[in-house]
Amino acid sequence: MPQALDLTIAIPVRNEEQNLPGCLAAIGEGFARKIVVLDSGSVDNTQSIATQFGAEVVNFEWDGKFPKKRNWFLRNYTPATKWILFIDADEYITESFKKELRESLNTSDKVGYWLSYTIYFLGTQLKGGYPLRKLALFKVGAGEYERIDEEQWSKLDMEVHEHPILNGEVGVIRSKIDHQDYRGVSHYVIKHNEYASWEAARFLKMTSDPIISSSLTWKQRLKYRLMRSVLLGPAYFFGSFFLLGGFRDGARGWAFAILKMSYFAQVYCKIRENKKVPH
Repeated sequence: MPQALDLTIAIPVRNEEQNLPGCLAAIGEGFARKIVVLDSGSVDNTQSIATQFGAEVVNFEWDGKFPKKRNWFLRNYTPATKWILFIDADEYITESFKKELRESLNTSDKVGYWLSYTIYFLGTQLKGGYPLRKLALFKVGAGEYERIDEEQWSKLDMEVHEHPILNGEVGVIRSKIDHQDYRGVSHYVIKHNEYASWEAARFLKMTSDPIISSSLTWKQRLKYRLMRSVLLGPAYFFGSFFLLGGFRDGARGWAFAILKMSYFAQVYCKIRENKKVPH
């Protein structure tokens, strides 16, 4: 058996008894030196499942201020490994990803990696639509997630849209992680309502703080510029369904693009509800 990677895998959770067993099983034994489940007061079997799989459980209670869960973990439980990988409980590491990750980390001159994900919707993998990518793997000490003093804009105790700010060159791992959420469409809609509230508050904070604006990536700058227009939702739908092949998924692709379009419409409405912005 190959030697375990000099890697800590951290899984932020809350009430994830449906997704967590598959997530931990996909990681398997002996792949990473350490697996940590960061729990925000689960009231289901999340913690016992983590223990059954040999993961360490760390309890987190957010005080509404910086840092949130991932940065809090990096600062208070700094991993002793060279690398840290954050995955969600509904993300399942594939064998092809494991192979490429092992090759990359053993020969790496990078400080972090962009990761790619498949997206499953209504039980089947989507063939088209916007790709899902996250900067979720980096060297311990190379940086942390961007600081946002949000003062409880939302009840999101974990960094969701914040990205890591790293000191050094970032690479790309092309083999994908499977993103499969078994909690259903109702959970998806509820969570995206929370995300929309956060996005709107973030936008309003950003427009009044030039320091925040200066730290954005070009993609974030484009997104926040488009948020001033109600056309952001239709533009996303057109790009996802037509330009990026969402039509290949038929009715599922149409429904997924519609849900995403409604999400951006929510963001726009929440911005307008809290502060008048130019059309």
